[in-house]
Amino acid sequence: MKTYHFNGILQNTGWLQNTTVTVNKEGIITNISSFDPNTISNDLVKGFAIPGFQNAHSHAFQYAMAGLAERHEGTSNPDDFWGWREAMYQLALRMNPEQMEAIATMLYAEMARHGYTNVAEFHYVHHDKNGKPYTNLAEMGSSLISAAKTVGIGITLIPIFYQKGGFGQAPNDRQRRFISPTIDSYLKLLDASKEACKYYEHANIAIGIHSMRGVEPMDIAKIAQSGPQDIPFHIHVSEQIKEIEDSIKYLNKRPVEWLLDTIEMNDRFHLVHATHLTDKEIEGIAKSKANVVLCPSTEGNLGDGLFPLQKYQEKGGKWSIGTDSHIGLNPLEELRLLDYGQRLISHKRNTYSSTNQGDSGMYALEMATISGRKAMNNFNSTFFKVGEPLNASVFDSSSALIFTASIKNLSSTIVYAGDSSMQLKTMAYGEEIVTLGKHSSYQIIKENFIKTMKQLKSR
Repeated sequence: MKTYHFNGILQNTGWLQNTTVTVNKEGIITNISSFDPNTISNDLVKGFAIPGFQNAHSHAFQYAMAGLAERHEGTSNPDDFWGWREAMYQLALRMNPEQMEAIATMLYAEMARHGYTNVAEFHYVHHDKNGKPYTNLAEMGSSLISAAKTVGIGITLIPIFYQKGGFGQAPNDRQRRFISPTIDSYLKLLDASKEACKYYEHANIAIGIHSMRGVEPMDIAKIAQSGPQDIPFHIHVSEQIKEIEDSIKYLNKRPVEWLLDTIEMNDRFHLVHATHLTDKEIEGIAKSKANVVLCPSTEGNLGDGLFPLQKYQEKGGKWSIGTDSHIGLNPLEELRLLDYGQRLISHKRNTYSSTNQGDSGMYALEMATISGRKAMNNFNSTFFKVGEPLNASVFDSSSALIFTASIKNLSSTIVYAGDSSMQLKTMAYGEEIVTLGKHSSYQIIKENFIKTMKQLKSR
């Protein structure tokens, strides 16, 4: 058993001050109670704990190219998402499983440093460099699970069904490591990935479709209807205007329109980006109870556009956050970017709808936590709860802004004025995996990452 004494922990109803949390050897909370601050000294965690952040969308290998696609030389052919994609292909074609693991381990350690305790890994680099399946179909996925285990965070591995090069188009050679040509081949990959998850007690599985353009639409419908029904279902959708135009040409419908008309969605569905929506699509997603996964730093970096958050919230829509290409890794920045984008186009400041007495910070944390957990197949909606793991991001109570904030302003102080220097600890499954900005295995993780970058010669 381990006992932690916090200055406070955040619950759905607000802050509990001077709180003791006890966990068993598996990191499961066995007791939450209050303590007299005058009787606690040496073992006090001098911080305020919020639920560990849920990273609902990650492509781990892309961390190796973070910051490398920002040279836009020449103006006759302006760079865009499709140009960036070519650079991504070249990286994906070069790495082996050991290099994938080194990159993912570095990334996950940095996620943990910023307070993430769980990641949904949208994984599509499946095969060897020639496009041939490994003997272990989940070889590359196993590297990602191993990385999460080394760091100590939870991972939801989402092996991705990637079949086409575009609507009605054969895949191109640069996509050869991604491709499962048939539903049967994808289901075999899914089964192998599920088996690989047994290697790590904090790993689980989800279904993933790359995109409407990446899989024959009726195969998407078949997977949704006849595939496993008790795990999350993730899909990129309507990220770029071009793919909406191509969808209309191929299907006579927009991507989200087609999904709503064809598939009976519910809250196990997670639509990534969904940037460009009509009012009817906004209402349809919200009514279906499906979730949207928003990745503001990547969406901004790629020039995707701004999701219509206000209209979506007005219809009761639920959303989570992810870091996607990992150009940014701070969940507080993701939440701020999401809010500020709406403020810039609405010229108003109360763009996060809230049932928490107008507390935008509390609303943001609640939405990102509860919907983010659903992306991991965790339907627990209580922030900290007996019987659930202790996953927490702990903010330094001696930090000037936090120390002087009243309890009613504490959540918004963290969300809107917090940064990584204020993050005291990250706790995952009852263990302190990050303290004072460093993962417990940071040095060896960093050395392996540097070695891999030298091998790949990509930076």
